[in-house]
Amino acid sequence: MRLIRFVSAWLLLCAGVAQASAPATVAAAPATRLDHILLWGRGIDQSTAVMAVKLGFQVRPGHDPGGVANRYIRLADSSFIELLGITRPDPAFDPGMKEDQQALKGGPGSRTFGFRTSSLDAIHRSLQALHYAVTPFFSGPDSAKPGWQLFAFDRAPLSSNTFFIDYADGYAPDQFDPANAGDYRATREHPNGARELSSIWLVSADADADRRQLETMGYGHAVPVKLPALGAKGYCVPVGPTALLALQPDGAGIAAQTMANGGPRVLGVSIGVSDLGRAQRWVERGYERPLATYRGLSGASILAPTQDDLGLSIEFHAMQSGVSPCAGASL
Repeated sequence: MRLIRFVSAWLLLCAGVAQASAPATVAAAPATRLDHILLWGRGIDQSTAVMAVKLGFQVRPGHDPGGVANRYIRLADSSFIELLGITRPDPAFDPGMKEDQQALKGGPGSRTFGFRTSSLDAIHRSLQALHYAVTPFFSGPDSAKPGWQLFAFDRAPLSSNTFFIDYADGYAPDQFDPANAGDYRATREHPNGARELSSIWLVSADADADRRQLETMGYGHAVPVKLPALGAKGYCVPVGPTALLALQPDGAGIAAQTMANGGPRVLGVSIGVSDLGRAQRWVERGYERPLATYRGLSGASILAPTQDDLGLSIEFHAMQSGVSPCAGASL
């Protein structure tokens, strides 16, 4: 059995993913939500500078095992973005890292994201019953400390790699002592007002294939969506309080450019902010250009011009309370 693994700071992230052979579906646990993405940069300092200076995030330190460093952008809703960067000419890639670097052609971008769930065992058993090639469980950082547990797949059910993860109470990859509540809160305060990861966008040549796989895995109720700002169409799939967008190009635009330049991957993420005007001013200063406000799936939004720097798009939107994650989706 081929096991694809990411080892970065405190997360063993198993890439690769499975295709179902049964038409039945598994009931998704209501406690499941989108957790984070792995974002490769041209270098760890380059991606840190873009995130901090141009976009206004606070970036937390990580580690550098084997020549692949990581850093964190932690959000108040407990989600995060993990930055990865090569720090030496001959890094010790595991198979998953090597595969990602080959697919990204050494450039910036993301091909892996995670679901977080409090029902890890039940979902693992259900996916096994559906003949998904799920891996065994992996855990860390070590048995003496509260940490994480995850499983991934050996063949890809979706157009981007994914895994399912759960964390022990109080665990945070960028902080060992959960008793320091003030420090914990401070690490989640960002100059741009970012508070939540509301959606992750996947792009492929066949959005419906991703939609069908998600439905089989237990994530149904997809809503058709068209995103003119990205030149994309597809489906919005609710995952707890978050949304996973399965997209494909719809004419000219960022989606078509991304597929032409590198193929299926994470096209972007959407970040809820407490003050959209502040986020817009920060990004406009960082990129030295005006940005237009548009109505996205989550209401008033701006699209930061991050494709060249980060290999994906980052959308900022005004936070909305009491609204379902796909409420704004419509054709």
